[in-house]
Amino acid sequence: MKFRTMVLGCLVCAIILATGYEYLQAQPNVTATNSKIGVISVHTALRNCQATFKFTERLKAEQEKMISEENKLAEEGKAMADSLRAFKPDSNEYMETFQKMVQKQSELKALQEVNPRRSRLRQMQWTQKIYTEILRITRELAAQKGLTLVLAAEEPEFPFKSYEELVMTLSTNKVLYNNGCVDLTNEVKAELDKIQSQLGK
Repeated sequence: MKFRTMVLGCLVCAIILATGYEYLQAQPNVTATNSKIGVISVHTALRNCQATFKFTERLKAEQEKMISEENKLAEEGKAMADSLRAFKPDSNEYMETFQKMVQKQSELKALQEVNPRRSRLRQMQWTQKIYTEILRITRELAAQKGLTLVLAAEEPEFPFKSYEELVMTLSTNKVLYNNGCVDLTNEVKAELDKIQSQLGK
């Protein structure tokens, strides 16, 4: 009787172990289609969409125009400074030229302070505009796919350029592994490309 009980117990344990092993073996093979969690690389979608390429071209042209205006003012100011030598310091011509030179220098200094801020503001406004669309598209795709959660998963770009960039990545990069999650990045980017003409306005 005891022998039969021992044999039966061993068989039950073997079945349990086999079932558990098969279950553990099956876990890594969970397909993304069965997952209720999605991920998206916001930076990738934002940076690589066609609308951002167009915006970058426009911003570059604007910045080149700003630099051209600054260079023109700098050259005019230098030319006036050189022309001062032709006038006597107590002459009207000298004072008029000196006044124009100071005005040019003031205009140049103002542009050198304003232009970088203007560029940063344009970039911030654009990023906010695209990010708003990414959130909207992500919500719609998640609803269509029956996802219950979508996480922002960014791949760090090594090596880091500065310690500050490393610290920022460590503090913001929360998803370290996402095998089996539904990756929405390419689909979000595709949707952004569809509405690029609207975003460029």
